[in-house]
Amino acid sequence: MENELIFALGPVVIGASLITTWGIMLLITAIAWFSTRHLDRVPGTLQTTVEGIVVAIEGAITAVAPEHGRQIMPFIASIWLFLIIANLTGLIPGLHSPTDDLSVTSALAILVFFSAHWFGIKTQGLKNYLRHYLTPNPILLPFHIISEFTRTLALAIRLFGNMMSLELAAMLILLVAGFLAPIPILMLHIIEALVQAYIFGMLALIYLAGAMQSQ
Repeated sequence: MENELIFALGPVVIGASLITTWGIMLLITAIAWFSTRHLDRVPGTLQTTVEGIVVAIEGAITAVAPEHGRQIMPFIASIWLFLIIANLTGLIPGLHSPTDDLSVTSALAILVFFSAHWFGIKTQGLKNYLRHYLTPNPILLPFHIISEFTRTLALAIRLFGNMMSLELAAMLILLVAGFLAPIPILMLHIIEALVQAYIFGMLALIYLAGAMQSQ
């Protein structure tokens, strides 16, 4: 989708996708701060909801990386929460989901790329981490390197393509059918947005777990 120009600071262009992204990050920060300000032994509705979300995310992470779940949970949980809100932003009139912008999905994929190496080196040490690129045979080193870049590219394009096609399909159906079928389109958008957020976050989790457990 077109990233509408908001303003420019010299060579730095500030587009709608970037502004929306900042807004989502501020929203998540505000929700996290507000929901954890007053924690009680007997939780209320908000605290129960937040604790349920945290437990669900923790369960999904520990199922993939049981030994490193607590270490990578802040990163993976942040990715999931951001993507859920970002993907659903397209439902708000006048706004587009920032994840239908390739620059945003590329930035997320690059973040996952560097995070995987960071956690891998932090867990195993630089020497042991780099050794897995030479196993089972040093001749496979170029293929290991290529796979690192191709999976990052695929991660960015997969999310971008799915979200862009989802919004385009919704607009085309609305143009053809008018507002006769808004509820099915709305439900399709919500389901697909949640599925794409889950897939991206799960792939990021698998990449991090693989880097931390590689031998």
